[in-house]
Amino acid sequence: MPGARAVALGAAGVVVVCGAGLATVGLGGGDDKAAAHSSLPPAVAPIERTTLVETQDVDGTLGYGGDRTVSAAGRGVVTWLPGAGTVVSRGRPMYRVDNRPVPLLYGKLPIYRTLSGGTEGTDVLQFERNLRALGYTGFTVDKTYNAATAAAVKRWQDALGVEETGTIRPGEAVIASGRVRVAARKASLGDRLGGPVLTYTGTTRVVTVDLDVQYQRLARKGGAVEIELPSGDTVKGKISSVGKVAAEGRDDDQPATVEVEIALGSQKSLGSYDQAPVEVRLTANRHPDVLAVPVGALLAQGDGGYAVQVVDDGRVRTVPVETGVFTEGQVEISGSGLAEGMKVGVPS
Repeated sequence: MPGARAVALGAAGVVVVCGAGLATVGLGGGDDKAAAHSSLPPAVAPIERTTLVETQDVDGTLGYGGDRTVSAAGRGVVTWLPGAGTVVSRGRPMYRVDNRPVPLLYGKLPIYRTLSGGTEGTDVLQFERNLRALGYTGFTVDKTYNAATAAAVKRWQDALGVEETGTIRPGEAVIASGRVRVAARKASLGDRLGGPVLTYTGTTRVVTVDLDVQYQRLARKGGAVEIELPSGDTVKGKISSVGKVAAEGRDDDQPATVEVEIALGSQKSLGSYDQAPVEVRLTANRHPDVLAVPVGALLAQGDGGYAVQVVDDGRVRTVPVETGVFTEGQVEISGSGLAEGMKVGVPS
């Protein structure tokens, strides 16, 4: 095999080294740790004092994140649906049933019960906040649905063109955390209610990564990352969430993964990419003020450890080393008598 290469296995801190003359057991002295040699290595490199940053490149997807499904039960016929890519904001219809709009409201709790006079709870507070945000007033925003709330609801229903009941029933509005982008229609015009109507995502593009669990330690919420786009341009991002439950691979050849979502600093620089493959560089620990050599300088030893060949005044001695982080072709080393500026043997 021409040349040489090294692969750093981030989670285990193991390095697999291959290539002619790169890591032969006992090369240049073997177990004689201070033996002098008459033949010099083909090339040398200096021991550097530097800062190494532990990184790992992984595959990701640039898109609008995972989608959610809106289902509708009850009576009625679907008479209007927005197209894929449509952005829907608070108060605007998500779809129409019997030509009546079913608007979007913001929050966390679905409308799971009828809201009417005397109803109390967190869901009432959530609904009243939406009502006020839509411009309807004359009531106190609290956890109690009273006559003043009902009067405001009637005014809202009148503006929507639906029956002015003063109450809100399950299925009369859709709840999401904020503005949504329609991903796909799941029903057709003329379908009767009784299943999925559409799917939606957020309106901001993010990067999602199905991260091999061995690299999970490199992904921390709030951590900065760099993303390479299909064009070759790079953008900055920040990890917004890391899954806590690993998903098993579909077969023995695929590793277990956790889902990582990355928020992007600039949407304008992303062009029109959607569901595009990207490369994500995860950055974890910084190792400042360490001694480092090219990975190719490592010699595998019979005891499972590593050594380097120190070249000094035309002579060669093999020095056992402890390895630290591997990154970008360099490896952190420590060992007796090693110092910045010393020369070590490397393949030509």
